[in-house]
Amino acid sequence: MSVTPPTFASVTAARGRIAGVAHRTPVLTSRTADERSGATVFFKAENLQRVGAFKFRGGYNAIAALDDAARRRGVVAFSSGNHAQAIAYAARLQGAPAVIVMPSDAPASKLAATRGYGAEVVTYDRYTEDREAITGRLASERGLALIPPFDHPEVIAGQGTAAAELIEETGALDLVVTPLGGGGLLAGTALSAGALSPGAAVWGVEPEAGNDGQQSLARGEVVTIPVPKSIADGALTSALGRYTFPIIRERVAGIVTVSDAELVETMKFFASRMKIVVEPTGCLAAAAVMTGKIDVKGKRVGVILSGGNVDLPALARMIGD
Repeated sequence: MSVTPPTFASVTAARGRIAGVAHRTPVLTSRTADERSGATVFFKAENLQRVGAFKFRGGYNAIAALDDAARRRGVVAFSSGNHAQAIAYAARLQGAPAVIVMPSDAPASKLAATRGYGAEVVTYDRYTEDREAITGRLASERGLALIPPFDHPEVIAGQGTAAAELIEETGALDLVVTPLGGGGLLAGTALSAGALSPGAAVWGVEPEAGNDGQQSLARGEVVTIPVPKSIADGALTSALGRYTFPIIRERVAGIVTVSDAELVETMKFFASRMKIVVEPTGCLAAAAVMTGKIDVKGKRVGVILSGGNVDLPALARMIGD
């Protein structure tokens, strides 16, 4: 892994690598969302990205940044789902073998999609086994390049391209709000917002059950918590990373949390009013904006919808009431 922290120049380089491969996803608006929040809200629809999530940006960029020999040897990653699919598909597009370490309780659709993209899947118990130890062993034994889901400079840079596109399309914003798990998207967004809309306050949103980022920002140091349990399966991290935390500490205005019930209501809103499927993790930022967890009244607000990968039976259970 590179030891150089990412900068906005890294985001610019990533845009060149993913150009013509990653989708430039649409920016959506909703009069109802504006009325509920009291703001002008712009939704960056990364649920419509390739593999159904923003993770494709960082995954493709990280593989593209490898030298040819490393790409031929292959890559290994660990993920609860969206990063898994992103690395699997990005590796296939670039002719690189891929091994993905995934929790055995990951959504069935994400396990199936990862295998469908041609990756070898190694499963583990997220509550009793150490995914990083398993992945590190595979990397060492097979000579694979390790691409973690968030704590990697090229992954962070790739994720920052979503906010760069958003701001290019909307113009200057007052706030930019993103979901927060390990911090790759939030850190990348902060780099882009700082360069392209320097007056914008950047906020992160975590599940109520897993507020390690909120605690870390308040204490000025990385706080590690037990693996949280929430329907926001893409944000079930225990700690921010050594690359993501310094950027977040320096550039992020605040971090708030939302409950699983608030995520379900936000999923219902997107399905019924905007006719789009957004997974629970992808709803984190939107839920905070529309429930008033962040003061957005009278402001222009960019919200990243990070993904749309949810099992249809689970979706029906959650929003069918």
